[in-house]
Amino acid sequence: MDSWYLPWFLLFSAILPVVPGLPTRENFVKDVDGGLDQDIFDINEDLGLDLFEGDIRLDGAQDRNSIIGEEYRWPHTIPYVLEDSLGMNAKGVILNAFERYRLKSCIDFKPWAGEANYISVFKGSGCWSSVGNRHVGKQELSIGENCDRIATVQHEFLHALGFWHEQSRSDRDDYVSIMWDRILSGREHNFNTYNDQVSDSLNVPYDYTSVMHYSKTAFQNGTEPTIVTRISDFMDVIGQRMDFSDHDLLKLNRLYNCTTSLSFMDSCNFELENVCGMIQSSNDNADWQWVSQVPRGPESDHSSMGQCKGSGFFMHFNSSSVSVGATALLESRTLYPKRGFQCLQFYLYNTGSENDQLNIYTREYPAGNVVGTLTLVEEIKEIPIGSWQLYHVTLKMTNKFRVVFGGVRGAGASLGGLSIDDINLSETQCPHHIWHITNFTQFIGSSRGTLYSPPFYSPKGYAFQIHLNLSHSTNAGIYFHLISGANDDQLQWPCPWQQATMTLLDQNPDIRQRMSNQRSVTTDPFMTTDNGNYFWDRPSKVGEVAFFPNGTQFRRGQGFGTSAFITHKRLKSRDFIKGDDVYILLTVEDISHLNSTPVQPTAGPIVNDLCMNFKCENDGICIVQNGKAECRCLSGEDWWYMGERCERRGSTRDTIVIAASSTAAMFALMLIVTLISVYCIRKKYRRRASSNTAAMTLENQHAF
Repeated sequence: MDSWYLPWFLLFSAILPVVPGLPTRENFVKDVDGGLDQDIFDINEDLGLDLFEGDIRLDGAQDRNSIIGEEYRWPHTIPYVLEDSLGMNAKGVILNAFERYRLKSCIDFKPWAGEANYISVFKGSGCWSSVGNRHVGKQELSIGENCDRIATVQHEFLHALGFWHEQSRSDRDDYVSIMWDRILSGREHNFNTYNDQVSDSLNVPYDYTSVMHYSKTAFQNGTEPTIVTRISDFMDVIGQRMDFSDHDLLKLNRLYNCTTSLSFMDSCNFELENVCGMIQSSNDNADWQWVSQVPRGPESDHSSMGQCKGSGFFMHFNSSSVSVGATALLESRTLYPKRGFQCLQFYLYNTGSENDQLNIYTREYPAGNVVGTLTLVEEIKEIPIGSWQLYHVTLKMTNKFRVVFGGVRGAGASLGGLSIDDINLSETQCPHHIWHITNFTQFIGSSRGTLYSPPFYSPKGYAFQIHLNLSHSTNAGIYFHLISGANDDQLQWPCPWQQATMTLLDQNPDIRQRMSNQRSVTTDPFMTTDNGNYFWDRPSKVGEVAFFPNGTQFRRGQGFGTSAFITHKRLKSRDFIKGDDVYILLTVEDISHLNSTPVQPTAGPIVNDLCMNFKCENDGICIVQNGKAECRCLSGEDWWYMGERCERRGSTRDTIVIAASSTAAMFALMLIVTLISVYCIRKKYRRRASSNTAAMTLENQHAF
């Protein structure tokens, strides 16, 4: 697509959040799983590995008591090295897995700086780890081919932290039955149990939902399950590879005496009358009310969606009872940041005027300032009427602070107001984009189940689209496509090392209890297609013609992802679908800095000061790549910064203006060229006509 076309279909994307499309040609998507939903143990078995319990590496001195012995614990901050052998996608996935540990436990990770013991993560054969800290100096953990899944990484690091598989517990037979005649010959020992003198369950109940549990098909010699749960509802639950379960976290935090998690800050579903310690401001002229329903909506909170009688509360600002311009400020309890960046997430419902808005402020308390400084962070306008909507706001707080929700009465008639629920605050990065799919269940298993997201931009300026395939009878597939965009002339092609992370959000009210399903893929600039083209080359060169529903033509590159993203049964579990709404969180991050060889520790500290004298403007972040300081620039859904130091701002509106100007200029130029051409042709014709007349006169004279 020419650069001036894209802004117009970006404009339509705001009103067309879901794009049903024709089925994608099978050879126009690359399935990294080859159509198979393989677990850790399937991968290792196909490689011919004979590891203990399928993915555990034992050393000669190791026995089964490592979970009990304190000497096998790691420090709360674990040194690690990401070896050069790892794939780029795997490196990014491992770092994302570390963020899940930080959010839900007190376990942290740091690059190795010469400590006596550390974990060396490399690309070996298969996915495996030792159990506990073996005190061997360099302790290996393998993330091999097809092991670069976030929950697989979490699983293997739980082994390294001291955990065995769930079904090897001493009380296992009370909860599952092992079908011994269905197990591969020679693999029966993988289903042994061990008494509580050898392996400690830490007084936590048996967990069907554990990320450490075998799947029902583990080590099967046919098609029948090798594990049958005594409660049949859990047959399709065991073996999940999405995230930690609640009991996984309970055991981890007990084993390592965690009382808090590192990056979690606050969560509030307003179920208690104290409204999570929030306070009404005295510097406004209206209040937020604690309610369970509002006559004009919402009829229930977002947390329980009205499923629990006598519960289900949220906060409501009644804009119909106040004058235009009136405000209501609701302030969080005092919060204490540690990392310098935060992500605020909440759900918002509007039944008031289309012009009502919600302002997000921070009240910061620098040293000696007891009143606090109120700063506007974001204005949320044009809030859709009549449904819960998910929002994210990025904060950058370094001093103690409060988050302030400011409802503002807008012009126009109001029959209700603004409601907020399920607030979460963590010191993590916000997703770059949200794909909100409404009326979702109608697409599952349907011939209409081929969905395309609106077009989005990455922070580097690449345009992309997500393809969700729900038409299969058992599994949902997800794919990442580059599409032609407004910045293509200024971008590097083939697209290098952009990691797209696609997260199906588990809409549990508490971020710590979510088990979201996530998949990451990375653009390898050296990857080629069957016909020899670069897979991630410019879409206008290698893509297929596609049309947005408004008729706008563009080009879509090949899709890269998996047909086994999640089973339909899991998709219908937990809170993936809530109020028939689904949210897919999208982040596209430049991970090219991970392509360099890690610096090994030396006798003295290594201080990289290349960024000291290289200032990035407009909140850009300086990184060092190939020995050179570079800026990573901020972007939003319809704006972005660019340039060597993020000094220039671009936006959809600017691009539209440029496109219109370019079109007008092109029209004027073509008009001038046309007029000149007509003038020259007429002049030439007249000259030729005069010449012919003279010749005819001369010829007539000779004739006489």
